[in-house]
Amino acid sequence: MHDIRAIRDDPAGFNGAMRRRGLPDAADPVMQKDGLRRHAVRALQEKQARRTELSKQIAAGRRSGADTAGLESEAVSVRVSLEAYETEAAKAEAEIRRLLEAMPNRLDPDVPDGADESANVVLAQRGELRELGFPARQHFELGEALGMMDFATAAKIAGARFTILRGPLARLERALGQFMLDLQTTEHGYAETAVPLLVNDGTAFGTGQLPKFADDLFRTTDGRWLIPTAEVPLTNIVAGEIVPQKQLPMRLAALTDCFRSEAGAAGRDTRGMLRQHQFRKVELISITQPDESAAEHERMTQCAETVLSRLGLTFRRVLLCAGDTGFSAAKTYDLEVWLPGQGAWREISSCSNCRDFQARRMNARFRAPDGKSLGFVHTLNGSGVAVGRALIAVMETYQEADGSIAVPPVLLPYMGGMERIARPATPR
Repeated sequence: MHDIRAIRDDPAGFNGAMRRRGLPDAADPVMQKDGLRRHAVRALQEKQARRTELSKQIAAGRRSGADTAGLESEAVSVRVSLEAYETEAAKAEAEIRRLLEAMPNRLDPDVPDGADESANVVLAQRGELRELGFPARQHFELGEALGMMDFATAAKIAGARFTILRGPLARLERALGQFMLDLQTTEHGYAETAVPLLVNDGTAFGTGQLPKFADDLFRTTDGRWLIPTAEVPLTNIVAGEIVPQKQLPMRLAALTDCFRSEAGAAGRDTRGMLRQHQFRKVELISITQPDESAAEHERMTQCAETVLSRLGLTFRRVLLCAGDTGFSAAKTYDLEVWLPGQGAWREISSCSNCRDFQARRMNARFRAPDGKSLGFVHTLNGSGVAVGRALIAVMETYQEADGSIAVPPVLLPYMGGMERIARPATPR
């Protein structure tokens, strides 16, 4: 959400900021409605003052026995005008809010221009592309050959874009989630948090999912929304709150199921687990003071990178361009992991600094140590990381020529010492 005062003070600057997002002259309709609202408010104040004056004159006239019919007639006219101006001001206010709710966040100055992912900038790569020495298979080929990844039965039960995992492969997915959550909470200072998987309209609005992205979500019959990521409930913990500055930064982590309708994804990644309606993810959230959010963004991204480094995966950090940066984000780093089976880089984590954009929508503020000054907090979110995509990366990176999968050393304690996932021997 944007501050109308900032737009009013520099409409040309706001137009320039939104133009980077592909929204030309975005300030113009806002300023038009703001002009109508301010005109109605001024007229309303004038009519209110006249009503007060008329009330005094009518009372004085009645005490003195004077004829007040003309004054009373004017008072009726003023009351009608008041109602009309109140309606006009409220209508303009609602229009302004509707316009502002649909406008994305301003981008940081160092976000590169560009219309789509082709303009994203690779900042660094960690690890070399692994040479397997045999034709690499994709994760679904490996999982189905092992008898531990079942798309057909999942489709029978729930439809497309669902997966059933069995046996050691299901345990490997669980191990990945536990490893990530343990790492973020014990080494990186995030507080483990269990959150609802269903949220109300206000919560979905606060982080920017509503109203613009309703089609990307699943809605229940009682009007709640299944969370697309734990960012939604975690960030809204501070909604409507005034947080003492000494409690900042707040760092929270949750391992949850996530649900996405994948609207507009027809025909994309239809094979395998890359794009599912239901998946697990470790989400990282930070609530900070404004002057600390840039450093916190770097820290959060490094926390996500640690997961991939410990798993021995090859990955790179990418700075997203203007056209690829999400609605609520001012700046986003994606972490892309190398998938040998696909022979491609795929996103596995996205870490964003939203600055005060979500805080304004949620009315989340902090109080300075003087006990008087209030300001909007800055919010950040990141994947630490997507469990299903980490499973894919581990399967394709650690595959063996015989179709088995070596377990990364860091996961051995979570796998009961199992070092290799192989198809069970057929009984004789």
